Amino acid sequence: MGKVARDASHGDSHPETTSGGPASPSTVEQLLGPIRAVTGFLHRRALVRVTRAVPRTLHFVGSALVRGEVSESLPAPHLSLGLAAQVAMDEALLAVAMAPNRFPLPGDFARVADELAEAAALYTDQGWLADPRTYHRTPPSLGAPDVTTSRGWALGQDYERISWDSGFAPHPGEPGSARWVAFGPNTAATAAVLRHADASRPWVVAIHGFCMGFPFMDFPGLHAARLHHGLGMNVALPALPLHGPRRVTRISGEPFLSFDLMNAVHGLTQAVWDIRRLISWIRDQGATSISLFGVSLGAYTAALLAGIEAGLDGVVAGIPVADFPGLFHAHSPRHIRVRAIEHRIMGGPAEAVFRVVSPLYFEPLVTADRRYIFAGYGDRMATPDQARRLADHWDGPPVSWYAGNHVGYLWSKQVTGFIEASLAQSAGLDVPLNEVG
Repeated sequence: MGKVARDASHGDSHPETTSGGPASPSTVEQLLGPIRAVTGFLHRRALVRVTRAVPRTLHFVGSALVRGEVSESLPAPHLSLGLAAQVAMDEALLAVAMAPNRFPLPGDFARVADELAEAAALYTDQGWLADPRTYHRTPPSLGAPDVTTSRGWALGQDYERISWDSGFAPHPGEPGSARWVAFGPNTAATAAVLRHADASRPWVVAIHGFCMGFPFMDFPGLHAARLHHGLGMNVALPALPLHGPRRVTRISGEPFLSFDLMNAVHGLTQAVWDIRRLISWIRDQGATSISLFGVSLGAYTAALLAGIEAGLDGVVAGIPVADFPGLFHAHSPRHIRVRAIEHRIMGGPAEAVFRVVSPLYFEPLVTADRRYIFAGYGDRMATPDQARRLADHWDGPPVSWYAGNHVGYLWSKQVTGFIEASLAQSAGLDVPLNEVG
């Protein structure tokens, strides 16, 4: 979860009072007070939280050994020290991310609950929950006069930077819209482009994950050089809302995925809007085909786009998220989950509101033989169940399962070959699809 505010959930209870003044703390309270103080102190220390990775990793390994699966209906792979180490890496990163200063304040629960309830009512009245596709407006095409071009360099690679005015705004009356439009730098959409001199080439729109959005991160994270030089494709790498040059906090993308859940709704809607405009520009560049490739948050975005934008030739969803409310529930500390359930945030309107931006509620417009997924057995961030649910919704596409964690695909030859073969097939290039796992 992104940062909202520091956690004050342990300081909002007070001893009962009587007409004679505050009640004296009980013996139990006197004993528990120092323990709670020490626990709170330790919880605020990242190194202490990281130690939780050990029992959580052992739980993963033990569950895989005992049950023989890593999630429902997904058999466990051959267990190794390498896989255990990658699981521990993910668990350690999650522990560091779950710092108390990233948790919501008590007052945030009622505010977020009110926003979601208002959104659910509005979306129902407008018919958007019944037909989520109608929630997404068709953006204006992106023409040459709308685009500003400059040059850039990253990791030994020259690239073209294109920028344009996003032109996106939430629907009138949508909760959280004033907060969203106040993110000034987010109004300028941008993409890094790698293209060949001749116009007639297949294109791939490569969509980065959370906290990315800069070429020095996106080029290796999305195998841009291999796709550009190895397959001969033109590659466009858009920066998602609030990411990269569009960020409004020190950490790229931080408000996009936070306890302010309406931010994610607006962010995903704007991502679809911006990339559809980018696709219209690509079509004017002489593209022979256009495919989508995304990882993590980018995979979610690509899968959503595949259910909205017609005429795409293929989609590859890597280490995908498919259900953000479910993922928030899984990763939130217990006391946050309890409060969120009490306020009907989790298990309430959030699930309904997110239908308008969930790939699980859109029938893919990409043909069945051009949908591909890769995912890690040991992924503790976008868990294997998320990929399995997307695969089920996509009617069982080829899935390349690798024995690694969330970023383990970066050094997996199996996945690299799968990505290249999948995009080559989508573009009509003569490359066999191997290593499907």
